[in-house]
Amino acid sequence: MPFREINSKMVEATVLPGQKMFSQRGAMLAYRGEVSFTPNIQGGQGGVMSMIGRRMANEATPLMTVEGSGTVMFGHGGHHIQVINLAGDTLYVEADRLLAFDGTLQQGTMFMGSQGGVMGMVRGQVTGQGLFTTTLKGHGAVAVMAHGGVIELPIAPGRDVHVDPQAYVAHHGDVRNKLSTALGWRDMVGRGSGEAFQLELSGNGAVYVQASEEKL
Repeated sequence: MPFREINSKMVEATVLPGQKMFSQRGAMLAYRGEVSFTPNIQGGQGGVMSMIGRRMANEATPLMTVEGSGTVMFGHGGHHIQVINLAGDTLYVEADRLLAFDGTLQQGTMFMGSQGGVMGMVRGQVTGQGLFTTTLKGHGAVAVMAHGGVIELPIAPGRDVHVDPQAYVAHHGDVRNKLSTALGWRDMVGRGSGEAFQLELSGNGAVYVQASEEKL
């Protein structure tokens, strides 16, 4: 169920009979046709365990199940919207950045500590991002929200990407991440640039970076 970009802050999705999609509660702006919106208590195709994982992490972003026949326009808070198309791989994204996504995608929850041990937990505390992150896997489209424009940076062996953790939006592929520090004496005395921590991503895939250090 591909999304059509109306402008940088609005997308339109076609809803077909027998298919479903999920959206963040309050994301629907307008619709045409016979379309229903019902609260989803099972967290998409990830089921109850996915929901429990997000609740443990305080990341149980309310979802709506969208079904019927028609077109729906989505947007939220005036945020920039980036459409990401998955072709069998996995997208890692903070739950509150999800605007809408195909119902064919399998949703799960991953503990960020598993990608970097203790440093994964430190990343959650330093960046303000949760210790858990949402995963979407399969073939389909995802619309995510960000501040300002979004750029996709490819990640390849020997071509690691370093990102300001506050500017990180999402990543996909076989990617490993760890939090590194560039803390020097200038930072210790308050004269540094403020870029004390960096998120280092390596492997094969891509990372999406927003044009702001502001969280949603």
